[in-house]
Amino acid sequence: MRGPVMLDLMGLELTQEECELLTHPAVGGVILFARNFLNRHQLKQLIVAIRAVRPEVLIAVDQEGGRVQRFEEGFVTIPPMRALGDYYDQAPAKAEKLARDVGWLMATELRDVGVDFSFAPVLDLDTGNSHVIGNRAFHQCPAAIAALAGAFIKGLKEAGCASVGKHFPGHGFVQADSHTEIPIDTRSLPQLEHDLSPFIDLIQQGLDGIMPAHVIYSATDQQPAGFSHYWLQQKLRAEYRFKGVIFSDDLSMEGASVAGDMTTRVDLAQQAGCDMLLVCNDRAMACKVLDHIAIPASLESQDRIAKMAALPVQKSQSQQQMLSERFLQTVQQVTWLRQE
Repeated sequence: MRGPVMLDLMGLELTQEECELLTHPAVGGVILFARNFLNRHQLKQLIVAIRAVRPEVLIAVDQEGGRVQRFEEGFVTIPPMRALGDYYDQAPAKAEKLARDVGWLMATELRDVGVDFSFAPVLDLDTGNSHVIGNRAFHQCPAAIAALAGAFIKGLKEAGCASVGKHFPGHGFVQADSHTEIPIDTRSLPQLEHDLSPFIDLIQQGLDGIMPAHVIYSATDQQPAGFSHYWLQQKLRAEYRFKGVIFSDDLSMEGASVAGDMTTRVDLAQQAGCDMLLVCNDRAMACKVLDHIAIPASLESQDRIAKMAALPVQKSQSQQQMLSERFLQTVQQVTWLRQE
């Protein structure tokens, strides 16, 4: 059974304390950061050690490309997704194909070291307002984002990885960075629908997971989206019929502080509908959260979470050769895209 909490690790190897934490029934996932990565060999050893303690635990990372790429040495350097958006403006069909190949390449590398999935793709609009989003977004046009992100997700799935769209219902309009501030988006619901469009399109195409933003959309709710019954239940589950996993963004971020202390944040996020709760960069608080959670994830939630585990991809010898050729060709295309 996988619990509802996703934790982080301190360094390059598991500590004894972390081994004990991983056995806690409330733990269901581990998110890795750059501090957990030295090279591919070390990363594989760390993941082997994690799974030796808790075989079923989900292992995730923020590996978007551009300035959000946690694993670097020995991994292909992926450009920011906006590079694909710029290419889309010149050659839409070619850009979509490359987006699919980039998703496949990224997922193939992650699967090779034992990571289940990345928190990607970003579905926010690049409005020019948000420096924290900026070129992490594919484009400023919702239709272009849906096309490119949809192709990217197909590539992820081809390599056995699930997708997580973020940051619902859209972080691209606000200037404040939710890591350090509490952003407030004052637009009306009809105005927000422009940002919502890529999420709705990709939910219909089978998006596996969604991460809500630590942003207050004051016209609809006074709580950030990740704590909002309106956004997670009324809109996401009921109206948009999203069947996948809802991940909270890191509950230690400043954008979450408006909800109260850490245990209150956990309670509100679960009550609003988050299946899995990220508690990072504060070990003392993580321990407190594990002691606090009395109710495990529901059976429905556990079933959704289980579907985030990476799927094995069967390969014959001839397929292996084709995949090798695709890998090399995609690396060449990515190198070209970075230089454009």
